[in-house]
Amino acid sequence: MLESAVELSDEQPLRIAIGCDTFPPDINGAARFAERLAGGLARKGHEVHVFAPSTNKRFGTYREIHDGVPIVVHRLKSYAVPGHKSLRFSSPIGLRSKLGRLVARIEPDAIHIQSHLLVGRYLSLVAAEKRVRLIATNHTVPENLIKYAFWIPKFLAGFASSLSWRDTERVLLRAEAVTTPTATASAILANSTSIDNALAISCGIDASQFATTGTLVSDPPIALYVGRLDFEKRVQVLLEAFAKVPTRMRLKLAIVGDGSERKSLERWSEELGLADRVRFYGEVPDEELKRAYEGCTFFVMPSIAELQSIATMEAMASGRPILAANAAALPHLVYREENGVLFEADDVDDLAEKMIWLASQSQQKLWTMGQASLRRIQSHDISTTISRFEQLYRGELGVKPSSDNEDTYTQPIRLTEQDSSQLKQFAARARTLRDGAKRLASGVIARLDESTGDVIEKFDDIRFEVVKKSLSASKALERSIRRALARFRDGRR
Repeated sequence: MLESAVELSDEQPLRIAIGCDTFPPDINGAARFAERLAGGLARKGHEVHVFAPSTNKRFGTYREIHDGVPIVVHRLKSYAVPGHKSLRFSSPIGLRSKLGRLVARIEPDAIHIQSHLLVGRYLSLVAAEKRVRLIATNHTVPENLIKYAFWIPKFLAGFASSLSWRDTERVLLRAEAVTTPTATASAILANSTSIDNALAISCGIDASQFATTGTLVSDPPIALYVGRLDFEKRVQVLLEAFAKVPTRMRLKLAIVGDGSERKSLERWSEELGLADRVRFYGEVPDEELKRAYEGCTFFVMPSIAELQSIATMEAMASGRPILAANAAALPHLVYREENGVLFEADDVDDLAEKMIWLASQSQQKLWTMGQASLRRIQSHDISTTISRFEQLYRGELGVKPSSDNEDTYTQPIRLTEQDSSQLKQFAARARTLRDGAKRLASGVIARLDESTGDVIEKFDDIRFEVVKKSLSASKALERSIRRALARFRDGRR
């Protein structure tokens, strides 16, 4: 990986450009991570610019609310991905020169790309040309992308995958540092490329946004899936397994999310005779999503392609037991009968058996597993993740992997009465903090709502003082939230 620029003072606010080939309103792990990273950096006083595909035919520079704060997003001309319901890709025509002009005007201290695809690829070239420090995070597995390359015959998929990995390597090697969400993802990258020193930094999560004092007493019991409805997520396997769960157990299945497979999955659910036991909710607002986590008995993730799984982490932060495929990075989150169970990937019978087992457990057993989830997720704290990336942006040496990669992370959790008491206090304080932050934010966000999504300035005529204005508008909110978080953390100690 390339050596780069000067190390910056840890007192100096940074100007960061984040390059995304997928960003909200897209719903996937890479998009949600980029959004939380941008929001967390902005709350700490850094100037953040996001480069991402437009959500429709309109493109330009906008002030958008993401993660509760105003972020400047440069929406690039884009087209719909064939065969995919919502995903779009940036037009490659003139993209490099467009990004070059934006970077020249912003003059970022660091550029952070989230993939090797179009936006990441051209930003990596621009970073080299402008001598800007480049950090790269790999969220992608080429095999999953090839599914949507309808022009590639199936018999050439393996060859195409090999070429794609070489392409991934070529782009990522331009970066001063490469990161992945987990050690498993780093190992996958090392096995497929020459990049054997990628730093494992968890995508992170703010557990206080999800932690709940609610019990797992939904009647009837509910299994919840949250995520994209695309082939590699294996929701079709989940439906087939659910059809084997006896109706006498009264278990319901809630599916939250959307994607290219939704219509076929809904038809398959009806053919399996599950119309009265399975409900597809589509995409839901964040507050409804949090209520969905709180209202379920356990969470299920059948995907075979998770490099971390933010949805699973959110369910853990909500204190829910987890049922997940024994595939990719999911075993890093789920430990047998401690905070949930694993099933053999794509094994319909094994998944059905594990759902029946979980649905049969006592409330005390489910509660204990849920508390273990909440305890384990503390190692994935978003503030630590953001601090690690701040170090990388400043060019600091010796950045360590996130704490979920330490030996102690894999040790069994034995909850004591004191642990349970502290977790309940954490959940109660988290709810109070959420309610207070929501009330405080409502006035600021209401004022910004009128301009959310409106063009700040079109094309290349960009005056970046808008960033200062938007930060000033939310200054009181940020100060209050920081003070509240500080008091909350002091209380945890």
